[in-house]
Amino acid sequence: MKPRTTVDMAQVHTFDEIIDVRTPAEFALDHIPGSINRPVLSDDERVVVGTIHHQESPFAAKKVGAALIAKRIAAHIEEDFYTRPKNWRPLIYCWRGGKRSNAMGYILREIGWHAHVLEGGYKSYRNHVLARLGELPTEFTYRVVTGSTGSGKSRILETLHELGEQVLDLEQLANHKGSVLGNMPDSNQPGQKYFESYVLDQLEKFDKARVVFIEAESKKIGKIQVPDTLLDKFRLSECIRIEASTDARVEFLIRDYDYLINNPNQLIEKLSFLKELHGHEVLDRWTHWINNHAWQDLIRDLLVRHYDRLYERSQGKNFSQYMDAPKIEVDDLSPASIHLIAAEIQKRFS
Repeated sequence: MKPRTTVDMAQVHTFDEIIDVRTPAEFALDHIPGSINRPVLSDDERVVVGTIHHQESPFAAKKVGAALIAKRIAAHIEEDFYTRPKNWRPLIYCWRGGKRSNAMGYILREIGWHAHVLEGGYKSYRNHVLARLGELPTEFTYRVVTGSTGSGKSRILETLHELGEQVLDLEQLANHKGSVLGNMPDSNQPGQKYFESYVLDQLEKFDKARVVFIEAESKKIGKIQVPDTLLDKFRLSECIRIEASTDARVEFLIRDYDYLINNPNQLIEKLSFLKELHGHEVLDRWTHWINNHAWQDLIRDLLVRHYDRLYERSQGKNFSQYMDAPKIEVDDLSPASIHLIAAEIQKRFS
């Protein structure tokens, strides 16, 4: 009997390396965390083969595709795989576990490597992600770090992680700070599927017997949507309230959003999205403060006029244990103070 050369999702992480042979564009949209992209067709080549398939014939497309794939696999062997040891065990996947991954797997096995193909390919993996995200988030105990805008919640989570706690930092995974000013400089948010892959990857690494710390988030972080099962679970969980003074929050935000302060035109553009809520007069005042570098006046007014009102209303509505949550009152959000806050949270709530 010939040895089995395909495996299912349960065996994915038993291999030395996971190789995604889809195009760079497919890989960029989503992929198995930790996998590497070694495409057997470029984005343009895949379009060419597909066009021949529809306009001429499947047979003609297979001839063109086979020649292109063979050249690409040869290049990957020469430029990358050549140094792999004889006992190397790669797992390969494409869109459905079909021709692209099987072509790579066959050639690598003929060389002598123990190459396998993921049965069902990326589609099988994506179905696995959706199924697991529908159940796994409910199996953890969460502690939700809440606090008005500028309370240093993300920095507190980072420090808790440094102290060895389990932290699910959704804003870090979404590459966004969760507000109208939340876009990160010089980088984009991941796609929704990519975000979900990394949420699941984080959860699967956690110990269910230990607490998971998470920040109070709305349903959407920028353009990314938090998976429903996770959102529902942590909104019912115990909360910790960071009660930071307005002065402390103003100073913290000046430091934390320095990339916007250093780009006044971009800041004015972002604040323009609030015009319908606050009107021309308020927007003109904010613009005046920006042009005159009156950062404390600007940020204090943004907090009092916009963010604090929204936050209190949303927390009481969306987090069932928010009103009864224990408070940590602080008037300093310097790095040293944030470390002390995180240490207190670790001591009291982990």
